[in-house]
Amino acid sequence: MLNKRHILLIITGGIAAYKCLDLIRRLRDEGAHVRVILTKAGAEFVTPLSVSALSEQKVYSELFSLTDESEMGHIRLVREADLVVVAPATADFLAKMAMGLASDLATTALLAADSPVLVAPAMNQFMWGHGATRRNMETLEARGVMRVGPGIGDLACGETGEGRMAEVEDIVCAIGDYFQAAAAGKTPLKGRRALVTSGPTYEAIDPVRFVANRSSGKQGHAIARALHRLGADTILVSGPVGQPDPLGVETVHVESAADMLAACEKALPADVAVCAAAVTDWRPKHPETRKIKKTRRGKSTPPALELVENPDILSRLSEPGNRRPRLVVGFAAETEDIIANGRAKLGMKGCDWIVANDVSAAAGTFGGNDNIVHLITDDKVESWPKMTKDAVADRLVRQISATLAQKP
Repeated sequence: MLNKRHILLIITGGIAAYKCLDLIRRLRDEGAHVRVILTKAGAEFVTPLSVSALSEQKVYSELFSLTDESEMGHIRLVREADLVVVAPATADFLAKMAMGLASDLATTALLAADSPVLVAPAMNQFMWGHGATRRNMETLEARGVMRVGPGIGDLACGETGEGRMAEVEDIVCAIGDYFQAAAAGKTPLKGRRALVTSGPTYEAIDPVRFVANRSSGKQGHAIARALHRLGADTILVSGPVGQPDPLGVETVHVESAADMLAACEKALPADVAVCAAAVTDWRPKHPETRKIKKTRRGKSTPPALELVENPDILSRLSEPGNRRPRLVVGFAAETEDIIANGRAKLGMKGCDWIVANDVSAAAGTFGGNDNIVHLITDDKVESWPKMTKDAVADRLVRQISATLAQKP
């Protein structure tokens, strides 16, 4: 999807700017033409020479440059771009974009742009969570600016939280998603509404400990992206994961199973629901409000945890009624007797399809990039070969699209 596409990359002043060197390389490997505007602050982290060497293009940085304006000009820079990418997008630069400032070449070019714009925010977690930054981002998204990330992880300031720039492969994927979604005749789910759950849930033991599982959210997020690419108005309800929010998908972040159920019910009605989340089956009945302490002198008695069953989100969404999605798809993460257990789950939950997969340690499914699944319906089982989770998502969503086309 990126072959011969013209990308204008704006590199601003954040430590994550070093990742843009790899981003340029990856985009060019995909066949894209990349021009770069390097801000004054961005040049504190990467040099114009390294950027030019990788892009094999002149690097633009000065608004009041006689040669730059005569040879290219800020208007042509953006008008000849199929997509403008701002990475990293700092809090300061997002604020300038939201206010419509034109104080340098980068902001002036953006103000003159009629091309779509994608930003990859990167900043300290508290800067990202600040009300001013959130309002600026909401303003930009209301104008049609797209966003990838930020992710959760270790930050350059030494803290850990949400604010880490999306990984290069995720940015490349988001760019590809945009062009694929924009391709003519590729939106058979336009006008449909889709609900996807993804990731694990965390059930609190006390303020610092919780019960959870190993789900990475890669498969659920891939399904949300695939549904969006085919035109569906997609809502993703995600437990705590390290995956960036899919481009163009409304993402609701939750922690517990109860929160996930509430978010799903709020998202209804929907034409299709895909429950890919690995919801924790049980939760502590009486979570402590304070950290459970060990006894002194190294001796301690493990606390007795009384567990109670969590709400069954798949069963609840499958219940008959006016708000039931036309198609409900569940996932069965199994370690043995994959197909038999998947069939049993299909019968118990009341859903339409079950996607059963092997999550034993030997399979490497949890946290990995590949999956082997079996699509189970009332009358048949389709065993798919090993493929990437993105490929699983594409194949599953194509079948969802074909099925919805047949439903009244």
